[in-house]
Amino acid sequence: MATLLHIDSSLNGDNSASRAVTALYREVWESEHPEGKVVYRDLAADPIPHVDALTYYAGYVAPEDRTPEQREAYALNEELISELENADAILIGAPMYNYSIPSTLKAWLDRVIAVGRTSMTANPSAAGKPVTVVTSRGGSYAPGTPQEGNDFVEPYLRHVLGNGLGLEVDFIVPELTLAPSNPGMAELVPLFEKSRDLAQEQARSKAAALAARLTA
Repeated sequence: MATLLHIDSSLNGDNSASRAVTALYREVWESEHPEGKVVYRDLAADPIPHVDALTYYAGYVAPEDRTPEQREAYALNEELISELENADAILIGAPMYNYSIPSTLKAWLDRVIAVGRTSMTANPSAAGKPVTVVTSRGGSYAPGTPQEGNDFVEPYLRHVLGNGLGLEVDFIVPELTLAPSNPGMAELVPLFEKSRDLAQEQARSKAAALAARLTA
């Protein structure tokens, strides 16, 4: 039985471009894995607290040596890390906010990055698991555009998830999502629609391909 860990971080609810694509991906996944399991985290509706000093330093203490206070503080980290380790695949919705990821997603990352367990070790505990990241953005940061070089979402997540956690990272990037609602971007609506349609097709094909791979 395959398990998908699905994480959304957009604050836009039903109006979210990233959520629309992750929902489509999940729909295909569930159709391919009717007996499977989905563990869902909505970081906007149920935000994870940012790490405090007690929690941070508890991560550098062996579990059996932690004080009761440290064990209590680190309990959420253990829960989130176990969800990551027990997943067969991960799906993350990561919209661009101010050139980077939502702080709620950073809070999740800060709790699942565990030195000597999930990262900075020869055999990270979640290494090799496939993760698909849907990163939407209101404009375009593609080569040749005025914003080229200002995308700090994809490079950061590729490094943290790939190099840090050892995951197999793939991206789906719907862009120009503000075009339909911003009169100043009206001429870009056809490009937005093309990007939206491509993202939807990639969600379907990537979810189906991964499902087939995990059941092979």
